[in-house]
Amino acid sequence: MPQPTLFVEVHILQSLPPSNANRDDSGTPKQALYGGARRARVSSQAWKRATRTEFAKAVEPADRATRTKRIAALLAERLARPAAEGGAGLDDAQADRLSAALLEPLGITKSSRKEEQSAYLLFFGKRQLDAIVELLKGRAEELAALPDADLKAEVGKLPVVATLTTGHPAEVALFGRMVADLPALNVDAAVQVAHALSTHAVRTEFDYYTAVDDENTDDHGAGMIGTVEFNSSTLYRYAVLGVHQLRDNLSSPDATREAAVRFVDAFTRSMPTGHQNSFAHRTLPHLVLLTVRTDQPVNLVSAYEEPVVGVTGLATESAVRLAGELQSVAATWGAEPVRTLAAYNVEADKITEVFGPSVAFPTLLDSLGDLVRQWLTGREITKADA
Repeated sequence: MPQPTLFVEVHILQSLPPSNANRDDSGTPKQALYGGARRARVSSQAWKRATRTEFAKAVEPADRATRTKRIAALLAERLARPAAEGGAGLDDAQADRLSAALLEPLGITKSSRKEEQSAYLLFFGKRQLDAIVELLKGRAEELAALPDADLKAEVGKLPVVATLTTGHPAEVALFGRMVADLPALNVDAAVQVAHALSTHAVRTEFDYYTAVDDENTDDHGAGMIGTVEFNSSTLYRYAVLGVHQLRDNLSSPDATREAAVRFVDAFTRSMPTGHQNSFAHRTLPHLVLLTVRTDQPVNLVSAYEEPVVGVTGLATESAVRLAGELQSVAATWGAEPVRTLAAYNVEADKITEVFGPSVAFPTLLDSLGDLVRQWLTGREITKADA
């Protein structure tokens, strides 16, 4: 019998003023062709990074995740801490040697502490390093004194890899982990994020700027001249959270509900930071729509396959298009969400008809938390619950 699934989809319409939030290797704002028109684009990786950063603001530093090649150095730092601070009290040389031995299954290169790195960026929780230290059970000094062959044999008995596959922080549980060389470390992501696309065609523009040398009083010309590319856009952003996968990754109903709500909050409020000092482009959305499904996710970007052409703005027409697409998908494919929640500040009869009345964003998050809790306790979510 198939396991029940619950998908929470986040559809966002958000306008960015002149900005270059996510640029390519030549400095040009990222773009894509869609529906035969050139669109502004913000990559999924850029917005996932921004979401992770926003998410971490509400997490105690010791409980956060990190993505780094320097796991050996971080573990060595813990091993060198006094026992009263959760470490093993080793000197630097002993800590480096024991750390390298413990993490050898991960493909750690043996070098100095500053250069010692894994062969790949590893995404893990800082608490998981503490758990590795706890595996030593006060034997750190004894192990560090062993010859290389004996040390390798002894630490080989410790479940280091297994320790990194349990006790995941919410960030790893949400965004997953892929290690091609060591599949045992893989974590299936609970979240998928689409590339954000403008609902309309865009043109790249150039800002010509100059800087004055404050100390040069003899020459009244510019001390520096340059250009930076930018565009402005109304973006359609989409992400989907598999609550069932998040539950499996975290193994705690309360942690699952909290992480689900905080993800939606962080994804909504986050913003990539490219050229942020030049453009101050941080805005909040016009519309946040949550659609809850139990069958499969549905990205509604097809609403904008024909570009929106704004006369008195783009946001309202983009929201009307989104409402029409949600209706069309339901009528054509029978793919109607079991629940719809929306917070918006655009006005049109079509929007209210399809999405229902707008609620304050904090209220929307509370309602989402209630729905997730209901599903996690085994109670089916139906349209009759609305």
